[in-house]
Amino acid sequence: MYAIRRIGTKLRFANNVRQKHTLPDLPYEYSALEPVISREIMSLHHSKHHATYVNNLNAAEEKLAQAQAKAADTNATLSLMSAINFNGGGHVNHSIFWQNLSDIQTVITLAPALKFNGGGHINHTIFWQNLSPKGGKPSDALVQAIEKDFGSMENMKNQLAASSVGVQGSGWGWLGFNKLTKKLVIQTCQNQDPLEATTGLVPLFGIDVWEHAYYLQYKNVRADYVKAIFDVANWQDISSRYEKALK
Repeated sequence: MYAIRRIGTKLRFANNVRQKHTLPDLPYEYSALEPVISREIMSLHHSKHHATYVNNLNAAEEKLAQAQAKAADTNATLSLMSAINFNGGGHVNHSIFWQNLSDIQTVITLAPALKFNGGGHINHTIFWQNLSPKGGKPSDALVQAIEKDFGSMENMKNQLAASSVGVQGSGWGWLGFNKLTKKLVIQTCQNQDPLEATTGLVPLFGIDVWEHAYYLQYKNVRADYVKAIFDVANWQDISSRYEKALK
């Protein structure tokens, strides 16, 4: 039994050793994107909303690690059951089965929290990098791809804006890249669903259309916010993401 406990301890230790997610620093001041996005919105959006996703993601992953560790203990114990006689083994195996079932249910229960908060962390980390007070210009390679797939830069902006404004409730509008077809694609995601994990598209440029991203400044006129955000789009970052996606 000492061997069983020792194996279980090692497995628990291995599952629990992980890096916690942290709130990324912004590459600019909260006021840097004014007048497109106010300092107040940026401060709340980054230090409160994004921070909450990070904290909740860490909490969910901690619970997941605990459930996985218990399930790993079960597997280690079962591998040693040949040393136990049939009747005693039957009792132990069934006891372990019910415990393992509970651990599996815990993992399933945590899935929505992991998707929501993990997606929120991923989406916002990209979003901050997608923005810049200087804006800039897209690379020649990205411009050529946009013109090939949308006809013109203006057409792409109009389509992305229309899709983003049209999101029902909360969500995101994305310019993504399909690695299979080698084409740029406009896609929307509900809530905090991460683009790549849910659609397979590589995220290049995201527009957050949750109300917390614009309501204090633009009130209920989402279209004005979406139109203005192109003025602070970090085309250097977007171009870099496109070039990496091509590899």
